[in-house]
Amino acid sequence: MSSPTATDQADGSGEQGEAVRLSLSTEAARTLATTTKSAPQMQAISSRWLLRKLPWVEVAAGTYRVNRRLTHAVGQGRVAFVRTGSRTEVVPATLGELPALRGLDDEALLGELASRFAQREFTAGEVLATAGAPVEEVLLIAHGKVERRGVGDYGEVVELGVHADGSHLGDEALARPGATWQGTLCAATAGTLLALPRTAFEELTGRSQALRDQLAWHLVTGARPVNRTGEAAVDLASGHRGEFALPGTYVDYELTPREYELSVAQTVLRVHTRVTDLYNCPMNQWEEQLKLTIEALRERQEHELVNNAEFGLLPNADHGQRISTHSGPPTPDDLDELLSMRRDTTVLMAHPKAIAAFGRECSKRGIYPDAVDVNGHKLPGWRGVPLYPCGKIPVDGGHMSSIMAMRTGEHNQGVVGLFRTGLPEEYEPGLNVRFMGVDRKAVSSYLVSAYYSAAVLVPDALGVLENVLVTRTPH
Repeated sequence: MSSPTATDQADGSGEQGEAVRLSLSTEAARTLATTTKSAPQMQAISSRWLLRKLPWVEVAAGTYRVNRRLTHAVGQGRVAFVRTGSRTEVVPATLGELPALRGLDDEALLGELASRFAQREFTAGEVLATAGAPVEEVLLIAHGKVERRGVGDYGEVVELGVHADGSHLGDEALARPGATWQGTLCAATAGTLLALPRTAFEELTGRSQALRDQLAWHLVTGARPVNRTGEAAVDLASGHRGEFALPGTYVDYELTPREYELSVAQTVLRVHTRVTDLYNCPMNQWEEQLKLTIEALRERQEHELVNNAEFGLLPNADHGQRISTHSGPPTPDDLDELLSMRRDTTVLMAHPKAIAAFGRECSKRGIYPDAVDVNGHKLPGWRGVPLYPCGKIPVDGGHMSSIMAMRTGEHNQGVVGLFRTGLPEEYEPGLNVRFMGVDRKAVSSYLVSAYYSAAVLVPDALGVLENVLVTRTPH
């Protein structure tokens, strides 16, 4: 058997053993070389359109007071329920949202009244009340959707409204015994309601002086002149001739206007001094740590602006500015109704899944939503209003969400963001970074704080389309 020739050994093609290397391997070369690095990346960063589109108002005093004209509250909010197994009960304190019971704070009386509601299940298509019939009971919708229908000028059936969870119907009969149903109530879905017979309410009224006083007060306050939004009316005269005695008037203000205190999102950033001393090249370790920390704070800030119970836009939208979808998925008809509830809507915001569901409904109808250019970004829109994605809007149970419509700007009596600039050791507007010292383990700490809030200047500046079904429906 012949041995490998010199030529074979030179070109590394010997038959026995590994090939002879002719140059330095890349693995060995990397021990003498460095690498080109990217900055630390973060997957949780979103577009944060809400923070970018809200006009921000400087709050030098840390508190922002919204002064409004005096409004005569009539109690048009929603009642709440508690469920225990198959049993559903109304939360007594929320019965004060019924106009005739507005301001009643007798817990024992409200509890006794709540105990007189009877639970009832209804099915889709069931007629709950007929137009023109006497109102014999108050209905509270605990779960489900009910349509109110009437008759148009030409005898056609028209839809007057959609009522969903928390709505109350027939409560006008508490103060007016001869009230009749102003529309036919038809169940759009199956659900649960609680019913209070008028006879049960009258029996309790006969035994309770406090309840009789409450109804008398309601009749007096209900007679106050108000404009279409419930504000105290301003007396004016028009169309007169001659020496007509002009009415005197004044514009009254709310005595207890709402105040918004700046909220805060904070964290303590810790960095070991050895890291910043030895490993600060080619990238500054402290700056990269701080950059990602601020991104996380801004994400939390947007989440709070949407969902915070005290100032978040979704929980604090006026109940009169909330509507429900007619069929489940968001349709062009639903968005048209949402836009019609305010002037100068400038922003629509929805979860990306809700935007996709709206696109599917448009496709079914052969409609193509507007493409709106926003600072070089092509966004879907409706009636010229851009529809911004906002992943902070919750999707309840994986299938129900909401769509917000806003008029923005302090000059336009809209929705504004609140912040404070000029903070000590400010790093970004409304955000500061304060050095807290070095502990005995040589770890330096920095307090990172972002101050913010949001305010709705008048109720119709913000509207919400609720019960938006975002999952696909079978064909």
